[in-house]
Amino acid sequence: MAKGVYTYESGNISELGKDRMRFELGDVMVEGGSDTAALTDEEIQAAIDTYPKSWKRAKLMLLESLCRRFAYEVDTKTGPLWLYMQERAKLWRADYDALKKEVSVESCSASRFGGSSQKPPYFYTGMQQNERAGRAW
Repeated sequence: MAKGVYTYESGNISELGKDRMRFELGDVMVEGGSDTAALTDEEIQAAIDTYPKSWKRAKLMLLESLCRRFAYEVDTKTGPLWLYMQERAKLWRADYDALKKEVSVESCSASRFGGSSQKPPYFYTGMQQNERAGRAW
């Protein structure tokens, strides 16, 4: 099984790409590979490629993956050392919930129902008028 690649170039965060996504997720400690980084370069790029026109949806996809992956980690004590693994999972969950709400609001915004939308609006003027109301049967 091939090992994942973990890279991060802080100079590239001004461009929408893998490094910016790592920066926004806080997954920048790549020196230790899978021991310190949560996502591989391939996973990040796959999310970006899945939603090429929506950075937020790609980020949401990665946050969901992180939440699922780390939901089962437990806090651990080894001698005097405490590892609070659930705190990391809670942080990503909070980020996921906030971004999901934001994406949901944007996908239902009024701007989608204006002239730029390809589908006609569901509601329209006169939709409740009954053309047969004045006719005698």
